[in-house]
Amino acid sequence: MRIHFNGAARTVTGSQHLLEINGSRLLLECGLFQGRRRDTYERNQNFSFEPGSVDAVMLSHAHIDHSGNLPNLVKQGFSNPIYATPATVHLADIMLRDSGHIQEADARFVNKKRAQRGEPPIEPLYTSLDAAEVTQYFRPVSYDEPFEPVPGVIVRFVEAGHILGSAGISLEVEEKGRKVNLWFSGDIGRYDLPLLRDPILPHGKVDCLMMECTYGDKPHEDIRAAYDELREVIKRTVERGGKVIIPSFAVGRTQELVYFLNEMIAEGSVPSVPVYVDSPLAVHATEVFVQHPECFDKETHDFIRTQKHPALEFKQLTYTHSVEESKAINERKGPLIIISASGMAETGRILHHLRNNIEDPRNVILIVSWQAPYTLGRRLADREKKVRIFGEVFHRRAEVVTIGGLSAHAGQTLLIDYAMCVKDQARQVFLVHGEERAATALMERLAELGLKQAVYPDWHASVEI
Repeated sequence: MRIHFNGAARTVTGSQHLLEINGSRLLLECGLFQGRRRDTYERNQNFSFEPGSVDAVMLSHAHIDHSGNLPNLVKQGFSNPIYATPATVHLADIMLRDSGHIQEADARFVNKKRAQRGEPPIEPLYTSLDAAEVTQYFRPVSYDEPFEPVPGVIVRFVEAGHILGSAGISLEVEEKGRKVNLWFSGDIGRYDLPLLRDPILPHGKVDCLMMECTYGDKPHEDIRAAYDELREVIKRTVERGGKVIIPSFAVGRTQELVYFLNEMIAEGSVPSVPVYVDSPLAVHATEVFVQHPECFDKETHDFIRTQKHPALEFKQLTYTHSVEESKAINERKGPLIIISASGMAETGRILHHLRNNIEDPRNVILIVSWQAPYTLGRRLADREKKVRIFGEVFHRRAEVVTIGGLSAHAGQTLLIDYAMCVKDQARQVFLVHGEERAATALMERLAELGLKQAVYPDWHASVEI
């Protein structure tokens, strides 16, 4: 078995790992790379393998940095099964169509600029119609149900606790009379996240572990401490008549925030103010959440039962659909709360809300997730005084607050626990989906604890197992 690290190697985005087994090819993830705009188009457009040669894809979850380049894979010749949990299939379908729409909109914007410079137009990476073509290849498989994507490989999805439907992937490989057990973490969630069940750590025989290390250098604070911090930020912003503006990923983070706000308002710990979820994708994703209560944890089911209303609906909450509804929010005076995509503030309606509210010192911009380098979200998290939005310079006078404890990724402590499960059996541990600082810190801590076989592979590295 050979592993090719074609994405999310020495970086966080664009997860993509090609396995060659018994003459077959399996692709773990097919995510979009996100970074400097001039780099992303070429990197996402060009695969380092022939898409038509891939026999199957397995998705850990629906986030775009793990699934977002599937339309391009299909467009370039892939026509085989894509395996994922039922909730992931449902979420990925709507997310990919939305991503195609964004690719088209981005291309139109760039082409206006190129036309002004006398340059030829570019094509979108893929379109919403290209994204719709992916649907026919999805094959839903429930947690813990074994399946054989190619001869000699038995696969099981296990709960990852990251977003709805997220999974770690266990592969039992038999090749040339030799058996190897590979465990791929996908994105590892956290204990006690709202809505979701806790992640399952590696167990059984594991010869090789591939695991994410996004927060390998940072232990997370307790999720309830982050809850308390969120509550205090909302209270003080409301008291000064301001707006709470939250760039949020449409899938996962938005639903967690809505659940927390539901709790806070229900218990009376924050004032009852209007809450807007302004993202068509977030609205559709929330509908998917509601259709998959089998993924909810016991706490969520108890909350629904005792409060007598759904976890993701409450009186003060409005999900907006149309552009007109979105524009009307900016005509409203505070206090109020706006949750809008994208999570890194690079595209979507959040840009309009930031543009309209960034210069008012009564407001707060609340950063609740990791921000990729060179994105507007990272510039805000770094508290830059001046930022560009739609090419126009704005002076940031709004308060910026970051709450890292709300991350849906495991922090350093859980990552250590995850890796140490295989300390005395795994011959190799590969750290992926993390920046170098995080990976280095995690490797140092693991070595101190006696796990010295962890490595941080290069992009396009190839390793025989």
